[in-house]
Amino acid sequence: MAGTVAIVLAAGKSRRMQSDTPKVLHEVCGRPMVEYVLDAAREAGAEKIVVVVGHKAEVVQDALSRHPDVAFALQEQQNGTGHAVMCCKEAVGEHDGTVLVLTGDTPLLRGSSLKSLIDEMQSASASCVVGTAKTEQNQGLGRIVRGESGEFLRIVEQKDATPEEQAITEINTGCFAYDCKALFEALEQVRPNNNQGEYYLTDCAEILRNSGHTVVAACKLDIAEAMGVNTQEQLAEVAEVMKSRR
Repeated sequence: MAGTVAIVLAAGKSRRMQSDTPKVLHEVCGRPMVEYVLDAAREAGAEKIVVVVGHKAEVVQDALSRHPDVAFALQEQQNGTGHAVMCCKEAVGEHDGTVLVLTGDTPLLRGSSLKSLIDEMQSASASCVVGTAKTEQNQGLGRIVRGESGEFLRIVEQKDATPEEQAITEINTGCFAYDCKALFEALEQVRPNNNQGEYYLTDCAEILRNSGHTVVAACKLDIAEAMGVNTQEQLAEVAEVMKSRR
């Protein structure tokens, strides 16, 4: 099946929210934040959405069960974003097109921005497009490392970055467009060789580049779209931005 499938990562617990409610079900302007991500994926052309659930999986599934285009994949142990996407392999099935990989705690995503990643993928004949944004407020965010000619080299996480890399202001937004086959082939090669001992989805881009695939880092999103919600304070900030948009 060609077309676009979206994978939405929604398995995390996020103790910093200090709430029994699964993080992605916290409401922004009267709706669970994850529903805004589903809307953006649909606007970008996704015909099927696979939501990765883990912490309080049954609660998240119940909340989203009314969406006929949503399927679920269970991540029983949270071993990183790469592991989360691997858990989707069966749910994605025989898909032979584009896969958007998104996070369920970024309700300010715009469908038009995600569509621009897909368009970039097609125009560059790329196997992966990394959605990026630029910000001086880059603490805790993955940095985009480029070569002398501006070509994408890799994504480095804050805790694994050198002082020079920590100074980079172009950041990974957590939004990716992949060729489905290339994505799952790259995931088979990911290893937990990092300070967190986790399987990073972000390693896939470098793996594909080193294998001769075209990988593009495209600065197509604004920093608000990359605002992930991990605390009640961030939830309030996102709500204010949402209100200002309206």
